[in-house]
Amino acid sequence: MASCNLLEIDVTPNNPGAFAPIGAALAALVSVQTGAALGKTLFPLVGPEGVAALRLGLSALILLALLRPWNIWRSANMTHLVGYGLMMGLMNLLIYRAFLYIPVGIAVSIEVIGPLGVALLSSRRRIDLLWIALSVVGLVLLPWSIDSHGLDPRGVLYALAAALAWGLYVVMGTKVAIHGKQAVASGMLFGAMLGVPLGLSQAGGALWAPEVLAVGLGVALLSSALPFLLDMYAMRYLPPSIFGVLLSGSPAAGAIAGWLILGEVLSLVQWVGIVAIATACGGAALVGRKGGQGASKG
Repeated sequence: MASCNLLEIDVTPNNPGAFAPIGAALAALVSVQTGAALGKTLFPLVGPEGVAALRLGLSALILLALLRPWNIWRSANMTHLVGYGLMMGLMNLLIYRAFLYIPVGIAVSIEVIGPLGVALLSSRRRIDLLWIALSVVGLVLLPWSIDSHGLDPRGVLYALAAALAWGLYVVMGTKVAIHGKQAVASGMLFGAMLGVPLGLSQAGGALWAPEVLAVGLGVALLSSALPFLLDMYAMRYLPPSIFGVLLSGSPAAGAIAGWLILGEVLSLVQWVGIVAIATACGGAALVGRKGGQGASKG
């Protein structure tokens, strides 16, 4: 996640420079969800904790080499920085556990309730009641799957816990945002310190298999390193309202990635629920975050 003050731009067809940052933000969104679905293909080999360990550990190594975050440690509040990183690690561990039991698109739809809740709790506008209502409607519709079994309660609980972790991650992120990209790299390192030992304890030597490391590197690049760089570029030019609306497409992108990579087919009712939650996220970002705070992403 990164938070910053953003330069307002005229996002119109007459300003061709606006399309590059929008494209970067959309590419980052697709990259994250593609990496999430790709990571799930490794579950039979290393389990969800193993995948989280690969993503966090390899991403931390990449960002450490590129950004040298230790340069900020003397001036930063290390309590906030470590808390931010631990929430990053916990969020990854919990959402991968959710993927074990429910489709990727459904889990991501539930998870985004966390940052949406943080945004709505800080607002006092009546229109925010609409976004709350839409998100509740979306959550009610998600269990209506194609088969008669519905959603595994374990997956729902893990996704809700991931939503809480993402919300706390956003709160902690605002406390370290002044340090920018080096705060993100530091957070990834501390998140890896939580996730990698758990992954090793579950998967053991399977994590070192060449084919696992190769896919794990792809997950790390797609889910963390590449979208981080794309987001940093996009947030230099896009106002927070536009950036937030683009991020609201995460549930739909997750569902599409789950369908294409994993063959996870959702019912029409579930798609309506995903759209309702995405609309709530986009509406809250567009209406409630104009003129100030940067958007956040996990």
